[in-house]
Amino acid sequence: MFALLLLASAAFTDELWERGKPWYEKSLDHPFLKGLSDGSLPRDRFRFYLTQDALYLRDFAQALKFLSTKAPKPEWAATLDRHAREAIAVERSMHESILRKFGVSKQAMARAKMAPVNRDYTAHLIQAVEEGSFAEGLSALLPCYWIYWEVGKELEKRGSKNPEYQRWIDQYASAEYAKTVDEVLVMVEQSAKTMSAADRARALDLFEKSSNFEWMFWDMAWRMETDAPAAAPNSPR
Repeated sequence: MFALLLLASAAFTDELWERGKPWYEKSLDHPFLKGLSDGSLPRDRFRFYLTQDALYLRDFAQALKFLSTKAPKPEWAATLDRHAREAIAVERSMHESILRKFGVSKQAMARAKMAPVNRDYTAHLIQAVEEGSFAEGLSALLPCYWIYWEVGKELEKRGSKNPEYQRWIDQYASAEYAKTVDEVLVMVEQSAKTMSAADRARALDLFEKSSNFEWMFWDMAWRMETDAPAAAPNSPR
C-alpha cells in the first residue's frame, strides 16, 4: 500500500484511476484472470500470454528509455532507465524459467511475432512518449504498472492451485513491485502540478486508452489472437 499511503490526497492520480478503474474491474471478470486464480487456465493460453508479454516488455523498455530523456529531474531519468533495464531482466528471467518450462525455446521466441493487439498497444505507447510531454508519456505507461499491481493484490487474496500461476501472482503482489509502482505514481503526481488543463486532459485520455489496452491484452491471450483483426471492445462504462 506504499502508493496509497504516500498519495492519500493525490488529486490527479485519483482522477487517473477513476478513468482506468472500469477496465481494471472488467479485467478481474475476464476468464483469463479467473483461470489464473482457480488454476483452470489452459497452459497453451498462458504460454501464449507469456510469449506476447516478453515481446511487449522489449518495446515497453524502449518506451521507458526514450521517456527518461524527457525527464525534468535527473533522479527521475535514472529511475526510468533502471525500470527499463528491469523490464528486460524480467523478460530474460521469464524465458529462462517459466517459458522454457512451458516448452518455448529461445529459437521459438526469436521467431515469435506480436499479435495485433500487442502491436497496437506498444505502438500507442511509443507514440505517446515520442510525441507527448513527459507527464503525458508517463500517464500512458502507468496502467501497465498500476493495473498489474492491483490485479496482483486481488488475485493474491484468491490464490491459485497452479504453482506457475501463483508465482506470476506473487510477482505482481510483492512489496518490491509495490515500490516500483509507487516511484511512478509519485512522478506522475508531482508532474501534474505544472500541467495545464489541456495537458491533464490528454494525460487522462492516454491513461484510459492504455487501461483499455490492458484488458484487451488479457483478451488477446485468452483468444490466442492471430493476425486476424480483433473486435473492438465495448466500453465498460
